[in-house]
Amino acid sequence: MIQNRDIVVVGLQPWDIKIGSNCKNIALELSRRNRVLYVNAPVDRITRLRLRKEPGMIHRMQVRRTAENLLPIADNLWNLYPKRLIESINWMPEGFLYRAVNRRNNKRLAQDIREAMATLGFKDIILFNDSDMFRSFYLPELLKPDISIYYSRDNLMAVPYFMKHGRRMEPALMAKSTLVSANSEYLADLAREHNPNSFYVGQGCDLSLFDPSRGIPELPADLATIKRPIIGYIGAILSYRLDLPLLVELCARHPEWSFVFVGKEDEAFATSELHRLPNVHFLGLKKEDQLPSYLAHFDVAMNPQSINGMTEGNYPRKIDEYLAMGKPVVATATKTMSMFREHVYMGTTSAEYADLIARALRENGAEKALRRMEFARGHTWENSVAAISAAVEKVTAGRVR
Repeated sequence: MIQNRDIVVVGLQPWDIKIGSNCKNIALELSRRNRVLYVNAPVDRITRLRLRKEPGMIHRMQVRRTAENLLPIADNLWNLYPKRLIESINWMPEGFLYRAVNRRNNKRLAQDIREAMATLGFKDIILFNDSDMFRSFYLPELLKPDISIYYSRDNLMAVPYFMKHGRRMEPALMAKSTLVSANSEYLADLAREHNPNSFYVGQGCDLSLFDPSRGIPELPADLATIKRPIIGYIGAILSYRLDLPLLVELCARHPEWSFVFVGKEDEAFATSELHRLPNVHFLGLKKEDQLPSYLAHFDVAMNPQSINGMTEGNYPRKIDEYLAMGKPVVATATKTMSMFREHVYMGTTSAEYADLIARALRENGAEKALRRMEFARGHTWENSVAAISAAVEKVTAGRVR
């Protein structure tokens, strides 16, 4: 394990983000044996203006004006609110002006980080960059870390915002990093095209909520009236992530099964044919601590992903949550999903989904459920950080600091 080091973490997500964050979990795990400075993304002028009435932005602007912009979170873990504003530049075309303004943005962020490092007495740092390819592009040169790690957890080149400048900048940042760590084999393979020191380091999951040893949760009232067997999905119901045509065909052809969706829908799903099928039930967004109660009463859990540039390399944490509750799972086959092949039924068409759901219902049993739970609980943040540590050791072995 990496230990007794000073580590600076930069990335796309601030500490106070309301959704799950790989970067936060990794920072927490690293702080068990190291001192860690978690740097919030700096605020740009346009975002400050656009969100000026939002509570989160009001809080951030208040904190950055005070001496309390460096806050302790836990033992050995601090959170930095950068004081300096940066410019919004993604709209600019590639060229000298873009690079000059971006370097200035990076210098402002680096100055905030250096001041925090001086306060904390950080030296010979490890720089851990969670996919911040623009604002942190020059930090390896500006901060001069002993080791720099670029972390890839999504194929951001499938997102237009990142694609514009990222097609040039992400490969360049990967190349000049000491190593690249990725949470899927797919992303690790992409990274190796730019840096041979690229490693698959797995994915951690906080499965404390999804613990069947606590007993079977009470059946939710809005699930109690639905006919079994129940084939369920929990998560964001988005048409670019889920295969809507597959679902319409599957649900229409199998009225003997009830299909339940727990989560917020986008417009494509909200106006889809699914809402006109009597065996399909959209139960809406639920609080996080309510989710195990729904999952516990599914007969089969599913993840019918669309296959595209974003999802092909995406690690679906919901699969671990499903398996942690012992549920049989049917999911779309992708390269990333291959690691689950011994515990998940995988297909790509509605006909394959139907066959696999029938098989999952038929084959389910206590022994299979136990194996699923054991497999999922091996995906811890401790194991993921141990893999990052092993990659660092491999790349730096024999090097004199």
